[in-house]
Amino acid sequence: MTALGILWFCLIFVLIAGYFVLDGFDLGAGALSPFVAKNDRERAIVRRSIGPVWDGNEVWLLTAGGALFAAFAPAYATTFSGFYLAIMLVLMGLIVRAVSLEYRAHDPKWGRAWGILFFVGSLLPALLTGVAVGNIYAGIPLDANGDYTGIPLLGLVTPFTLLCGLLGLSVFLTQGATWLSLKAPKGSDLRGRAAALRLPLGIVSLVLFVLVSVYGHFIIQPEMAPELSILRWLFALLFVVAVVAMIAMAKKGESGDLAAFLCSSASAVVLVGLLAASMFPNLVVNTAGENITIATAASSDLSLAWMTGITCVGLPLVLIYHVIIYRTYRGRVTEQEAETY
Repeated sequence: MTALGILWFCLIFVLIAGYFVLDGFDLGAGALSPFVAKNDRERAIVRRSIGPVWDGNEVWLLTAGGALFAAFAPAYATTFSGFYLAIMLVLMGLIVRAVSLEYRAHDPKWGRAWGILFFVGSLLPALLTGVAVGNIYAGIPLDANGDYTGIPLLGLVTPFTLLCGLLGLSVFLTQGATWLSLKAPKGSDLRGRAAALRLPLGIVSLVLFVLVSVYGHFIIQPEMAPELSILRWLFALLFVVAVVAMIAMAKKGESGDLAAFLCSSASAVVLVGLLAASMFPNLVVNTAGENITIATAASSDLSLAWMTGITCVGLPLVLIYHVIIYRTYRGRVTEQEAETY
C-alpha cells in the first residue's frame, strides 16, 4: 500500500463529499418540491434556485467514478457491474430530472408530468446512493474474479442498506430545505415551508445516524483499522454537532439561513469522512472471500503520479468555476428571474 494509493483513496472520498454537498442540495430541493411549492410560481422558484448550478454539481459524481476507474480499476469493475441495475436506476433518475428541468419552461402543457419527473428523478438518486454506500460498507458476495454473485438489485436491499439509504436521503433533504430557505424570496410562503422542515429533517437525520451506527457496530461488525478509531469518533461527534448547529442556526430566522446551510453542508462532509475512516483500507468488502483493498486494487505508482499532476491542475480550475458561478448567482431568487423557469 503506497502513499499515492492512500492519497487517491482520500481524494476519491473528497470528490464524493463534494457531490454530497453540491448535488445533495439540488436533489433534496427536487425531492421536496411537491411538498413546499404549492403553485406554478413557487415551483418555478425551486427550479430557478438550482437551475444555474445543477449540471455542474453532477460533475463531482462523474469525476469520482472516473477517478475510481483510473486509480482502482478492480474496485470500479466490481461495484459498477455488481450494482448495475441500481446504477441504471440512478442514471435514469438523473436523466429524467435533467429533461424535466430543460423542457418545463418550453412545454407548459406537460407541466404536471415534468414536475413528477423532477420529483422522481431527484428522489431515486438520493435514496439509492445511500443504499449503494451501505452495501459497500457492509459487504457483498464476490467470486474469485471479483464478480458479484448475489441476487441482482433485490440482494442489495437489506435492513441495514435501507437504513443507510434513508440516512443519505434525509441528509439530502436537509440540504434541500436549507438551500431553499436560503434562496427563496424573503418573507415568502415557500421560504417559510422550507424553513419549517429543517428541524424535523435534522432530528430524523440524527435518529437514523444513531440507528445506522448501532446496527453497523453491533450487527454488521465490519473490519476497521483500529488506528483510525479516534478519527471515526471525531467524525461521528462532528456530524452530531453540525446537525445540532444547523437546527440552532435555523431558529434565528432569515438571518441564520446561510449559517444553517453551511452547517448542513458540513454534516454531509463529515458523514463521508466517517465512511472513509470506517472503510480504510478496504474499497469493497467481500463477504465471501478477500476484500478489495488499496493494496490489491491500486494502479501503478506511475499512473497515480500522472493522475496527481493532472489533478493539481484540473481541480483548482473546477473550484474556480464553482466560485464564479455561485458568486454570479448569489442572493435570493426574484419573481422576475423565476419567470423563465
